[in-house]
Amino acid sequence: MKPLLIAVLLAASTASAAEIALRPIISGLNEPTNIVNAGDSRLFVTQQSGRIVIYDGTRVLPEPFLDVSSLISTNGEERGLLGLAFSPHYRDDGTFYIDYTNTAGDTVVARYRVSADDPNRADPTSAQVILTVAQPYSNHNGGELQFGPDGYLYIGMGDGGSGGDPQNRAQTLSALLGKILRIDVENATTYRIPPSNPFANRTSAAPEIWAWGVRNPWRFSFDRVTGDLWIGDVGQDTYEEVDFQPAGSSGGENYGWRRMEGFHCYNPSTNCNDGTLTLPVLEYSHADGSCSITGGYRYRGALFPRLYGTYFYGDFCTGKIWAATASGSGFTSRLLLDTTMQITTFGEDANGELYVDDYATGTIYVITDSEPGPGRHRAARH
Repeated sequence: MKPLLIAVLLAASTASAAEIALRPIISGLNEPTNIVNAGDSRLFVTQQSGRIVIYDGTRVLPEPFLDVSSLISTNGEERGLLGLAFSPHYRDDGTFYIDYTNTAGDTVVARYRVSADDPNRADPTSAQVILTVAQPYSNHNGGELQFGPDGYLYIGMGDGGSGGDPQNRAQTLSALLGKILRIDVENATTYRIPPSNPFANRTSAAPEIWAWGVRNPWRFSFDRVTGDLWIGDVGQDTYEEVDFQPAGSSGGENYGWRRMEGFHCYNPSTNCNDGTLTLPVLEYSHADGSCSITGGYRYRGALFPRLYGTYFYGDFCTGKIWAATASGSGFTSRLLLDTTMQITTFGEDANGELYVDDYATGTIYVITDSEPGPGRHRAARH
């Protein structure tokens, strides 16, 4: 598949920094990994060690929403409780899904229900494992869960770990590793394969696959206005990338890993793209100490309209936060803020406002506009 957009290299400068400010709302968490809303005023924060806590707008509630610490392994910095997604029909069915590595180190996606008599507590006895994927190494476990505009559950799977994808799993369609999966979990004991999945009828491919050729898709999200899919994919040694899938895609994009890292050949070192790969829309190098992209969200809130429609993303090692904006038929990116944080996740509340974490200190921040003015609260739609 040919690139859907003309890729534009990252062009950020410190002169454009400090366009945003961060206001802390939560502190003292234990290694946060995900910030999620359930369609109401609350924020749910996953912690790598296995607890999900609720921020009710003023404080973190004293009791966790769910504690699965006894089920998971964290011996490896990329293991643990990694993802959380609430059903699109959560108000009616009370179901949600988590992604974690179990005591064997394998990926588990499980369904839970909220308690019948307490909206701030899940029912731990409701657990139902819907998918387990063996992990050959401790790193590159993916972990992102998102419900798409189509109501299907999308699951991010890393390439299985080690370095350089030694078994070439991301380019192997019979393997679930190195992929983004798409499954139907509504009214299903475990899950069904959506008939429109690109490999649903190919006997040599896993029917769950929606897109392939990713190394470790560490946070992806759907634009709540357009339905476009934005993917932050962690690179190997030199480049980090942002991949893009437009709304209306029929799936099946091959984002290139391990044949390519960003716009560059990786394995093989030359003649790696035969024209079937979907190239990133953005990349950035490790030259400044960056090492691991954390994908974010396209801003659709109302509090700072001049950034409406920009895609926020960051880096775990440098703490830099960038914004990507449409430019012609591609995207350009600029630095918004240079921090010392270890960014493992961005979050979006029910109103489209954005949040970001510092994994090292256990702090959650709301992103605000650094430029005061009466016009910033008037949401522009473009």
